[in-house]
Amino acid sequence: MKFLATAAVIVAMAGAAMAGDNGIVRKEATAGVTETVDALVATLEGAGLTIFARVDHGAGAESVGEDVGASQLLIFGSPKVGTPAIKDDPVSGLYLPLKVLVYQDGTGKTMIAYQDPTEMLSPLGGVSEDAPYLKVMTGALAKFTGTVAAE
Repeated sequence: MKFLATAAVIVAMAGAAMAGDNGIVRKEATAGVTETVDALVATLEGAGLTIFARVDHGAGAESVGEDVGASQLLIFGSPKVGTPAIKDDPVSGLYLPLKVLVYQDGTGKTMIAYQDPTEMLSPLGGVSEDAPYLKVMTGALAKFTGTVAAE
């Protein structure tokens, strides 16, 4: 419930983040990978979203003797927002819940990346580009990642 009220306020901010190649939005973070993901978790949970998983790609690589640097994937969402997309096109379930990747790039910067929801879901055919939930998802991703980005 808290998420929907927050999302309504931030829908207007949706245009602030521009998607790059393949609809991937990239932002530089202000802290390290773990600290950035910790801050995102706190922000998302504070807004009433569910954290489904936190995948530590860096630790996984280390477990097999490889090094990909610090890299964590956060999987989160709200069934109230995601369910309408899945009702419109069940294949949306391949892309939901939402995901944010936080990683250290080759120059040592901590980066935040996520796929623009409209770019991700509208090509499926059953999801209209003007579906209200796409605006909510886009605004939420911009807002929440903006809290930890160097914007």
